[in-house]
Amino acid sequence: MPGPGLFADVTPLRESVGFRWLWAGQSLSSIGSFMTMVAVAIQTYELTGSSVAVGAISLASLVPTLLLGLFGGSLADAVDRRRLVLLTGCGLMVVSLVFALQALLDWRQVWLLYLLTATAAALAAIDTPARRTFIPRVLPLERLQAAAALSQLSFQVAVIAAPVLAGVLIAAAGLEAAYGVDALTFVAVLVSVRRLPPMPPDGGGSKLGLRSVLEGVKYAATHKLIGMIFLIDLNATVLAMPTALFPALAATRFGGGPQTVGYLFAAIGIGGLIAAVLSGPLARLRHQGRAMLISVAIWGAGIGSVGLTHNLWLAVLFLATAGAADIITTVFRATILQTKTPDDLRGRLNSLDFIIGLGGPNLGNVRAGAIAGLAGPTASILTGGLACVLGVLLLATNKTFRRYDAKAPTE
Repeated sequence: MPGPGLFADVTPLRESVGFRWLWAGQSLSSIGSFMTMVAVAIQTYELTGSSVAVGAISLASLVPTLLLGLFGGSLADAVDRRRLVLLTGCGLMVVSLVFALQALLDWRQVWLLYLLTATAAALAAIDTPARRTFIPRVLPLERLQAAAALSQLSFQVAVIAAPVLAGVLIAAAGLEAAYGVDALTFVAVLVSVRRLPPMPPDGGGSKLGLRSVLEGVKYAATHKLIGMIFLIDLNATVLAMPTALFPALAATRFGGGPQTVGYLFAAIGIGGLIAAVLSGPLARLRHQGRAMLISVAIWGAGIGSVGLTHNLWLAVLFLATAGAADIITTVFRATILQTKTPDDLRGRLNSLDFIIGLGGPNLGNVRAGAIAGLAGPTASILTGGLACVLGVLLLATNKTFRRYDAKAPTE
């Protein structure tokens, strides 16, 4: 068989009908979800004129995710995951329809936007861990890395395209149109999941409850690879998340306004998209732990380097490089997690990954904003990038993770 080429490996799409449907449904759903995120922010600002009120949307989403995330994973390891995702998918579609209805009827209730956002986050905290268990059931282990790269490719397309589509659609047809499109995308999700066979956990599943949750946390903490991938991700996001600094950096360092902020945000997404498109060579990297350490170091160095230049386009290049490195980290994190987690624990471990993936960046932006308030945005982004690189050096002392060979018969 020929080796992987330069571009993303589409073999999973060719070989598995189940994965092809899941990938298509999730790709459409990601676009719809980002469109709703943009629409809620626009509507909240129109109603309140307050950036604080817009920022509170993130809090409304984060709190139910943290409270329900671990138990969502426990539930996914206790029941038929296919049936669970069909139920949560229907719930999420209803939430999107209520979003559309309140916009159409012009109810103008900010509390309702927060309530709907929190409800969607609570459902997603159950839906996402269960959904992520499907891929290892429809693909052989050797295809999981390619599947992770394809998932990141569709996600990056959604990150870049959905805000543009939302803006055009809202301007042309109103907020209700953006919310309505999101609701329609759940039809594709439900159809793709409906085509799957039943997906009960191996061994009949575990009993729902605190003991089940603690069992998953213990497994992650004691496993010589999985615990490390979570620590590496937290090192990158908590210490070097830069997005809260972009407005201040645009104004104080690059002499620009909202357009400059947009360039800074877009740079990370574009770098990630390029890396996902050109992800074929990743299949040749056997030492996935080492690759994760290097890519996170590049992320930290790229973020920190923004504080060393006053040239906007050089800063954009640094951020694009960081975004590309982040995709490499994400692909290998997903691959290690799915290949090294037993099926009966996949719901709980994927819930941990989901919580860390959401909570880490939020904590990172809090850290960045606090340091910026004390010492300025330049000092914040410089120290964040440096701390991330130093954290990688510390984590690299773990020889087992550094020497992990994905192609070896044993770990």
